[in-house]
Amino acid sequence: MPSPLPLHDIVALRALEARAIAASGGDESALMARAGQAGWRCVLQHWPHARRIAVACGPGNNGGDGYVLARHALEAGREVHVLRLQAPGTAVAQRACDDFLAAGGRIVEPVDGLRDAGLIVDALFGIGLSRAPDGAAAALIDAINAHPAPVLALDVPSGVDAANGAAHPAAIVADRTLQFIARHRGLRTGAALDHAGALELATLELPAAVFEGIAPAALAYRADALPGLFPLRPRDSHKGGNGHVLCIGGDHGSGGAILLAVDAALHCGAGLASVATRAVHVPALLARRPEAMAHAVEDAAQLAPLLQRADVVAIGPGLGQGAWGRALLDAVLACDTPRVLDADALNLLAHGGQRLDPHDVITPHPGEAARLLGIDTADVQRDRFAAARELQERMGTHVVLKGAGSIVASPGRVPAVVCAGNPGMATGGMGDLLTGCIAALVAQGFAAGDAAVAGALLHAGAGDAAVRDEGERGLLPSDLLPWLRRLANPMRR
Repeated sequence: MPSPLPLHDIVALRALEARAIAASGGDESALMARAGQAGWRCVLQHWPHARRIAVACGPGNNGGDGYVLARHALEAGREVHVLRLQAPGTAVAQRACDDFLAAGGRIVEPVDGLRDAGLIVDALFGIGLSRAPDGAAAALIDAINAHPAPVLALDVPSGVDAANGAAHPAAIVADRTLQFIARHRGLRTGAALDHAGALELATLELPAAVFEGIAPAALAYRADALPGLFPLRPRDSHKGGNGHVLCIGGDHGSGGAILLAVDAALHCGAGLASVATRAVHVPALLARRPEAMAHAVEDAAQLAPLLQRADVVAIGPGLGQGAWGRALLDAVLACDTPRVLDADALNLLAHGGQRLDPHDVITPHPGEAARLLGIDTADVQRDRFAAARELQERMGTHVVLKGAGSIVASPGRVPAVVCAGNPGMATGGMGDLLTGCIAALVAQGFAAGDAAVAGALLHAGAGDAAVRDEGERGLLPSDLLPWLRRLANPMRR
C-alpha cells in the first residue's frame, strides 16, 4: 500500500541542501546544474512544444537554477528571454548567469520578456523568501499572473511560504511546481494550494545517505492510502464488537446537523448508533434513518443512561450555545467516554478553557480554532501547522484542523496533512459528517489519533469521489454517504 509522503520544513530543507552539496564534493554549482537540468526536463515533459520561454530569475540560488534551465532551453533551439530585477547575489548564481550569457543568451526588460511567451518559468525566490515581494518584484509577479501562458515554478511559487503554506499578496499562481530534493510541508495546505498547481519532486539523484536521520516535519496522506488504513473485519463480527456511537445535538431548528452525523457514523461502520436530540426532531429522524436509535432528551438527567451505554460520544452538530447545549456538554465532559467534539461544542469550550482527555478528538474549522486560541482566523490561516500544534498542546487532545489540506495534530506524532478534498465541500453540514466518521472509527477500535487521520482522509476522499461526475458546485453532504461506505471497505483478500 502507498505510504504517506514525508514533508519537510525549512530547517530540514536547509540541512538536506547542505548534505547534498557535501555529497557533490562541496561543489554548489554541481547541485545547481542538476536542479536546472531537472527543470528543463520538466519543461520537455509537460510543454515540449513551447518555443518562446520567459525565465524570471531572482538574485539568489533559485535564480541560478533558472539561468541553468534557460541555458539548456537556448541550446535546444528555443527562444529564451531571461527577466531579472537585480544581478545575481551569490557567486554560484553569477556563474550560472555568465554561462547563460556565454551561450548567447540575453537579459531583457521584464515587460518585453513576457510578450509572446508560450511558457513562463518562475525562478524569482525560493525557500529563503523572508518578506513579502514588493515594488518591482510584486509588479512582475502580478504581470506573470495576468499572462495567459502556463507557469512552471522552480522549488516554490515565489511569494508562497514553503514552511506553512501562507501566500503574500503578491505570489505566483503556478500551473506546476517542481520541488527540489524534498517535498515542502507548506505546499500541501492553506493558500498554497491555490498557487502551487500540480506538484512534482526532483530528488536531483542524491544518494540515500543524504536523507538519513532527517525526520519529516509532517506526513502527507493521499486517498490511495485509504485501503491500508481499514483492516478487514473478521467473519464472525457482531454489532456489539463494532461499537456504539452516541450522537448528541440538534437544538431547535438544527435537527439536520445531528442527523448527518449519525448517518455518517452508520455508513462508516458503527455497529450501533444512538441520537440524543430535542423531542421535536425524533419523528423526522426515525423517518429518515430508522437504523438510528433516537431519544428525546430535554435535560442532562435524561442523557445519563445513554452515556453509560456508549463506546464513543459525538457532540456538537446543531448543539447550540444555549442552556440546553451547555448542560449536555457538561454532562459529556464529566464522563470518561471517548469523545469527538465539533461545532457548538467547541464554541462552548472556547468560553471555558477546559482541557480535554488524550482519547478525545476535536475537529475545528479555522474560525472555531481561532476562538479556541483567542486569535483571529487570519492568524490561524497564516500558519496552520502552528495553530494545530498550539491547539493540540493547549487542549491536550487530538486535533483535526479542517480546511484545504486539513491538518491532524496528535500528541507525540508529526502532523498529518490530508491531501484530498475539494472546494465543493465548503458547505454547511460537511463538518457534521466528519464528526460521525471519526466517532465511528473510534467505536470500531481505532486509536483516537488513527481515527482522526483515517476519518479525515475518508471524508475528503468521499468528497472527491462524489464530484467526479457532476462537479463541485451544488455538492451536498448527503452525496458523500454512499462513498463513505465504499471507501471504508477494502477488497477482501
